[in-house]
Amino acid sequence: MASLSVNWITEKHIDFEYKRYVLLGYLKEVSDNFTGSRLYPSLSELITHYRNVVAIRDNKKNLFNSFPERLTGTDASGTQLNYEKILQDDHLMQEIESIISYAVPLFEQYLKEGKTVYDFIESRLHIFPVGIMPLNADEGYLMLKFGPGQETLVYSFHLTIFENPDEKYRGIATNFVGVWEKSVSNTFENIKLDLIRQFRHMPNPATYVIESELDIPLEETLLPIARRSLVKYVASQLPN
Repeated sequence: MASLSVNWITEKHIDFEYKRYVLLGYLKEVSDNFTGSRLYPSLSELITHYRNVVAIRDNKKNLFNSFPERLTGTDASGTQLNYEKILQDDHLMQEIESIISYAVPLFEQYLKEGKTVYDFIESRLHIFPVGIMPLNADEGYLMLKFGPGQETLVYSFHLTIFENPDEKYRGIATNFVGVWEKSVSNTFENIKLDLIRQFRHMPNPATYVIESELDIPLEETLLPIARRSLVKYVASQLPN
């Protein structure tokens, strides 16, 4: 998979046409991934690149400081090394500004494309709890069933909360447990009971099913979206 360096603007040749070529090549592969419903890691990388470019645009001092320095000598005492920024050319700054002006709307366009795919897939997910729920729903099992088959992928999950002075962030860690075959006689409730028998450290785990009729890539799309959707669902069930 093609990748774009975090410092793609300032590394190698600082030339608008060259950077345009590099960017368009990267974005073409991103678009191909989105068309094939392969969202990750392309979408998260795209968000990072967009934020970086906007930050550079809004704070040119950071851009200047990101350039390497070269040693020019020492001070009169010979104890202090003197450096100067390699970037001293107004033409280079104009090239960089042109690159940024070109890149920002393109990133926004492809982010919109990725979000459209994300929202469509998320809207096709059906989430519901299985059995009696414990008071603490931060740990348990996620059953993932998608496509035309009856295979149900089971993951253990653990929710965490990160706090800063302004707000809380919820994260989720998952581990693959195994594959169960769902059938008329082997319902989601039966699968949960089987999990409890096999893994006794969670006698009454919070258990959720996420179903989708879509047949899409698991690791690149469904699992990342399912994880985020589960975090939102659990948070929505908490008392205000």
